[in-house]
Amino acid sequence: MQNIDGPIFETKAFKLSKKEENLSNKARELGMKKFANRAFKYDDNAVFPIENYKDLYKEGFLGICIPKNKGGLGAGFRGYAIAAAEIGRYCGATALTWNMHVCSTLWTGILADDLKMPKNMQESHDKKRTMHYKRIIKEGAIYSQPFSEGGGGAAGATPFLTNAQPTKNGWIINGKKIFASLSGHASYYGILCTEKKTNELASQKDTLYLAVPANAKGVSVQGDWNPLGMRGTISRTLIFKDVFVPKDSALMPKGKYYEAAKRWPHMFLTLSPTYVGLAQAALDFTIKYLRGELPNTPPIKRRMYATKQLSVAEMQIQMENIKTIWFQSISEAGVDPSPQQIKRAYATQYTVMEGAHKIAQLAIRTCGGQAMLKSLSLERIFRDSRCGSLMLPWTAEICLDRIGKTSLYNVGEKD
Repeated sequence: MQNIDGPIFETKAFKLSKKEENLSNKARELGMKKFANRAFKYDDNAVFPIENYKDLYKEGFLGICIPKNKGGLGAGFRGYAIAAAEIGRYCGATALTWNMHVCSTLWTGILADDLKMPKNMQESHDKKRTMHYKRIIKEGAIYSQPFSEGGGGAAGATPFLTNAQPTKNGWIINGKKIFASLSGHASYYGILCTEKKTNELASQKDTLYLAVPANAKGVSVQGDWNPLGMRGTISRTLIFKDVFVPKDSALMPKGKYYEAAKRWPHMFLTLSPTYVGLAQAALDFTIKYLRGELPNTPPIKRRMYATKQLSVAEMQIQMENIKTIWFQSISEAGVDPSPQQIKRAYATQYTVMEGAHKIAQLAIRTCGGQAMLKSLSLERIFRDSRCGSLMLPWTAEICLDRIGKTSLYNVGEKD
């Protein structure tokens, strides 16, 4: 008989809404019944989780953050994040790539509306995003969210090197994105690039957010993909060579991505749910293993040893620390947060990304030699969990740097 996993976030304890509870239950059921059994194949062969995406589409999860009046599930930031954590619990690569897709609807929806655009800009934006949403709901289109380029653009330190030359009817894009998840599998690439201006230096305020069709002339995917972890994300290099996109390809109005990054910084926390799920998965594995209840292993109990009990207690405490700060931050997410809330968001990202791997390390030490076998999920969870601290725009190092500086310096202060 299959063990039924309880929710990571209990409805009563965390005061979830009925919608949040339903999304969490739906995601957990999908993960347990389908995603968990496929995760080994995607990881071992470094192949994209196509079957999982068919299930996500069937359950309406490709439109989780699309408003109900446009055919979606109408989830808020927190509702999506909780569901994503449950999916990450069973397949990290699916949760992480799904995040890239959901951002295209979250950023163009809730975030954009919070920025309070002029009426004519809002109407134009709504017309464009309705077209993108229709592709997702009606056709099952998948959007990606490639950030990294090898420069400072992804970290918000410099303008993006990928550029867009304005034309009468749209833009011509040139550049590349590295570690571009869903490469070769997305229907559209949501590209952040810098609009070129004549005789002016490039500025971060000139950032455009454009949907580039995967089959557009001049788009190519290069390189192989054989990494340590998150192998099913297929994050190969994207090349854009004189790629034309029309004006209705804009996912956000000009200048609004830059404004969102400044005024809605929790938008960059959307990578973290995957790693909350991975942390819970490592704890789940350890408990089932020590109780002799892990599928495909002998029903031998190891729970009676004090050393095992102490390790599980330590893991449980770390997990509760992760859950507490993370839930607080995703509950605070919104426009114009206070300086303290922004620092807490950085601290949350660091705590989750580093903490998930620490729990996975403890799990391997506690479970012993069998935990290193690729036939069991903990070895994959351990490798996947290591990747979180490296991911832009908020790597562990960037979070530490920003927390330290903003704690010691007021705005405008210098030595």
